[in-house]
Amino acid sequence: MFEIRLYNTKTRTKERFEPIDPDNVRMYVCGPTVYDRAHLGNARPVVVFDVLFRLLRQVYGEDHVTYVRNFTDVDDKINARAAEMKAAGDARPLEKIIHSLTDETIAWYHADMDALGALRPTKEPRATEWIGAMIEMIEDLIAKGHAYAKDGHVLFRVRSYKDYGKLSGRSVDDMIAGARVEVAPFKEDPMDFVLWKPSTDDLPGWESPWGRGRPGWHIECSAMSHELLGETFDIHGGGIDLQFPHHENEIAQSMCAHPEAGFARFWMHNEMLQVEGRKMSKSLGNFFTVRDLLEGNWSGGWKVPGEVIRFVYMSTHYSKPMDWTEEKAREVAATLRKWRTQTEGAAAGEPHIAVLEALADDLNTAGAVAELHQLSHAQDFSGLLASAQLLGLLTEELADWDWRPRVFDRTVHIKAHARVAANARVVSGDHIDQLVLELLRKRDEARQRKDYTFSDQIRDGLASAGVVVKDTPKGAEWELGPNFDPAKLEGLG
Repeated sequence: MFEIRLYNTKTRTKERFEPIDPDNVRMYVCGPTVYDRAHLGNARPVVVFDVLFRLLRQVYGEDHVTYVRNFTDVDDKINARAAEMKAAGDARPLEKIIHSLTDETIAWYHADMDALGALRPTKEPRATEWIGAMIEMIEDLIAKGHAYAKDGHVLFRVRSYKDYGKLSGRSVDDMIAGARVEVAPFKEDPMDFVLWKPSTDDLPGWESPWGRGRPGWHIECSAMSHELLGETFDIHGGGIDLQFPHHENEIAQSMCAHPEAGFARFWMHNEMLQVEGRKMSKSLGNFFTVRDLLEGNWSGGWKVPGEVIRFVYMSTHYSKPMDWTEEKAREVAATLRKWRTQTEGAAAGEPHIAVLEALADDLNTAGAVAELHQLSHAQDFSGLLASAQLLGLLTEELADWDWRPRVFDRTVHIKAHARVAANARVVSGDHIDQLVLELLRKRDEARQRKDYTFSDQIRDGLASAGVVVKDTPKGAEWELGPNFDPAKLEGLG
């Protein structure tokens, strides 16, 4: 069997991955709280663990991998967003607003992650579908002395679990000294966290032995992973921001509820994302959702294909901080145009062993991408196609963007909205495309009247703006290079 080695956050070492049951490899990844669009940082773990899902399916077989990613559809953030909608004039009862909001946000999430080429997980449980399992786990923790009820709340006794803090490498006392913890009259200890909380009549709530209420966030994943994957499973993943307190609390709950089991054997965490070298923040004007990029509603001003977003994520190892830049996106788009042109009409063979080996080495996507460049250079287009598709690139599902060379054909009557040569795509009415077409038309007219000084000025101006032009017997093909500068192009117009 092909050997996979993964870095295990729990042991802080890279270990050989040997599944508990090779016929049923099991992975759980914490999913979104559904109250708004997914931003760029939210999408990074989706792509990271989608690549791992694809690798596991390649090695163990598509029918032998179970991937669970949940939706948190009951949460204070959801309630707050629904209250804002009601205050803004939504006349529906708050519970109906919440139900509509979560349904809509899940649909948005699916559409955005589909656009990035992410496979749907095997199971996508909603927290509200598993309230009974959560209540049952909480009752068990109380019975074992690991939790207590007070004033309609149920709290987990952190000090009852001796290994609390091992995942994040912190002691309980250090955490109290260095962190903000909620001090409340119903807590025995400041570090104790909520398993169940009361609900008012207008908020979502369920009947329980402790009164009408709703679950705390941490108990959701413990209960759902237990119900869908068992007491012990192979991999638990998520962003590094979830390591503490969420994953630490999951471990405490699950290990106290099932002390003879092991919960998750491997813990994997992806690092955070920056934009243009800075933390993503609305105040800095660099906060973008996936949908913003797809539709061009961001500082770059152009529609970034989902395949390009996916490739940018994979260019950095998941364990390293990632910096989203427009320059990277431009470079990646140029590479994908080249690869799609090279592999058009090719039949996919088998993924190249070097690509598999890179992925098997702690999901080294950057190394796998380097191998794709080698396959392109060697003109192994069959291997390039199969290897890229293993990574979720060059697929038919992600082909719907302007990757084919654009052509100014002097034999066609060019008007304001131009069309390309017969065997190429129709150019959209996009402002940049129109501007390039108009400049190429002027260059062609200047050549016909032998005004080579003017035609060369246009050629040099396009090159300076980062527009790569190649003259062919059909006409001029062009694409936007990695150093494309729209301001310089505008200056030419």
